[in-house]
Amino acid sequence: MADLPFGFSAGDDPDRDKPKKDPNPGSNNPFGFGGGDFNMADLGQIFTQLGQMFSGTGGPMGGSSGPVNYDLARQLASNSIGFVAPISASTTTAISDAVHLADTWLDGATALPAGATKAVAWTPSDWVDNTLDTWKRLCDPMAEQISSVWASALPEEARAMAGPLMAMMTQMGGMAFGSQLGQALGKLSSEVLTSTDIGLPLGPKGVAALLPNAIESLSEGLEQPRSEILTFLAAREAAHHRLFSHVPWLSSQLLNAVESYAKGMKIDMSGIEELAAGFNPAALGDPAAMEQLLSQGMFEPKATPEQTAALERLETLLALIEGWVQTVVSAALGDRIPGTAALSEMLRRRRATAGPAEQTFATLVGLELRPRKMREAAVLWERLTEAVGVDARDAVWQHPDLLPNSADLDEPAAFIDRIIGGDTTGIDEAFNQAIADLDKELGPDEGDDGPKG
Repeated sequence: MADLPFGFSAGDDPDRDKPKKDPNPGSNNPFGFGGGDFNMADLGQIFTQLGQMFSGTGGPMGGSSGPVNYDLARQLASNSIGFVAPISASTTTAISDAVHLADTWLDGATALPAGATKAVAWTPSDWVDNTLDTWKRLCDPMAEQISSVWASALPEEARAMAGPLMAMMTQMGGMAFGSQLGQALGKLSSEVLTSTDIGLPLGPKGVAALLPNAIESLSEGLEQPRSEILTFLAAREAAHHRLFSHVPWLSSQLLNAVESYAKGMKIDMSGIEELAAGFNPAALGDPAAMEQLLSQGMFEPKATPEQTAALERLETLLALIEGWVQTVVSAALGDRIPGTAALSEMLRRRRATAGPAEQTFATLVGLELRPRKMREAAVLWERLTEAVGVDARDAVWQHPDLLPNSADLDEPAAFIDRIIGGDTTGIDEAFNQAIADLDKELGPDEGDDGPKG
């Protein structure tokens, strides 16, 4: 991937080597414990300095626990956004009308009923506030994996003091992640067009949300009338909500795939060991030095078979969602809005050139989406619609095991033949397994383990 999660660099940072310069050559003790000019008696003073820095006045620097400091993230995102004028009542009404009209047209293009129970206009700040809970679920697994490597990097003589040190290191990591998240969300909030712009259900269920400021900026570079652009984006948002509302396993499958990817991550310890070997604890009292420490590239994730499998499941599912949305929106609007095809192509180019949504998703979660799969998924859904009709096409969403897999996207003919031929191989097993899985679940809202194969 081009950018490692949360800005952690694999080695292209020109300042990467700075922490390696040990002022006490010959001392190989990570964190400077027990060697050189550092006195173990000074450790209490360092802990006091760290405690004062983290506790502060109870603000975002010390007011959040866990692998990511979300209070800090929210504050930085808010600072980045700055003042945004309230959305006018006429704009809010126009968005509500566009979603209602789009849903009416979508009724003839899909068997899934309307899923949006409310249509709203969001400012960038509204977007941050309403999506942060989902970002927590997306970001926590990877942040937890990265923060867990600190313990194994501690030298033997320091492990007796690991408790207070680890708590502080956890807060340092939470600040670093919170800073990266806040900056990324602040930027992304000014460019996303809808609540489902990156293909994930980031906002509240049933709330179709469009961001008029970003839509206005997008419209300035396009030839289509603003009313057509608004209706086109409203149709995409409404189509996503039909899937997320009426395919009950879909949202949990997506988020579980992200979690599985993060949990499968392995860390190359050389980065943290190099940093620890040259780390001067006295720098903990220097805010400028702390900022440099938090921004240094420390880890290099290594791909594992588990990650590869989780990534393929996630990419395939996102591609199927995107392809289905494009297919039903084109069918619903194609004869009514002449610019539908051009607008769809514009969004494809936006994805293919790694637009802001994809870049931010890659940075925060560590994943990159491949536009090729999305184009192939659209072709598969279009051909399936022609072959079996809308009802049979949408029935494929009844269970994850019935969906096309990655190989089917490369060779859709065989999948379509199975649907046409009424091949129900595996369907009984799929539903029996689904019932068994549900019996084991503690809560009604959790999904299963993901598509097989």
